[in-house]
Amino acid sequence: MRPYRLSQLISTLVQLSYYPALWSGAIYQGVTKQFCVPILTCWGCPLMRFGCPMGALQYFIGVREFPFYILGFFVFIGATVGRMACAWLCPFGLLQDLLKKITKIKLSLPNWTTYIKYLVLIVIGVIAVYITQEPWFCKLCPAGMLEAGLPLVLADQRGDLKALVGWLFKLKLGILLGVILGSIFIKRFFCRVLCPIGAIYSVFNRISILQMKTDSEKCGTKKCNLCRQVCPMDINIYENPKAKECIRCLECKHRCPKVAVGVGFK
Repeated sequence: MRPYRLSQLISTLVQLSYYPALWSGAIYQGVTKQFCVPILTCWGCPLMRFGCPMGALQYFIGVREFPFYILGFFVFIGATVGRMACAWLCPFGLLQDLLKKITKIKLSLPNWTTYIKYLVLIVIGVIAVYITQEPWFCKLCPAGMLEAGLPLVLADQRGDLKALVGWLFKLKLGILLGVILGSIFIKRFFCRVLCPIGAIYSVFNRISILQMKTDSEKCGTKKCNLCRQVCPMDINIYENPKAKECIRCLECKHRCPKVAVGVGFK
């Protein structure tokens, strides 16, 4: 099994480990819920034992307090390993990797689409939250719909939550279905186009302590492009080892037939 895939599975099992919720329906609110994991998740997920950093960021913005804690958290993770957490720890990333296995059809994305996630972060995750004091990214988050919205509504035996289902729930469900469909045909569709946390970490890829490295002499002039074939983000690492879309899964390092890809610290 690939090292990052094993890490994904372990991380998912640890994060979604409040199993009493399966029969009680209660959302875990223990001490670990006060701490954020460095990737996208949902506080409202009954099985989730940790908090979401994007949710925490919106909370501080909504109450008009400067988010020292969560910004420091993002800077620490980003400056240390860049976007690596997206590969090794994210359950929603694991889902996208598995969805891509459904078909061998591979569609590419125009480069400009990878900048949409910065608009999502700034417009939906910051500006809209500040103006309305509502966590708008949480209201639209497909991971939140999958981990919390759908399970809570489906498990609602009294019908209280089902009675509240309206246009926003349906819009959020539509976004989730769109992300699922996109992820079947496009590698890590959500991570590359929509994820605000990926947008934050991506700006650190050029300056993080952990860095990908390539040896142009070993790679040679005739490129096999195997690195792009095995890359979950669909990039050629030899073109730019500090690429903003690289999630440092190290798959290219392990699979390179010329041993031309490496990883190290500054």
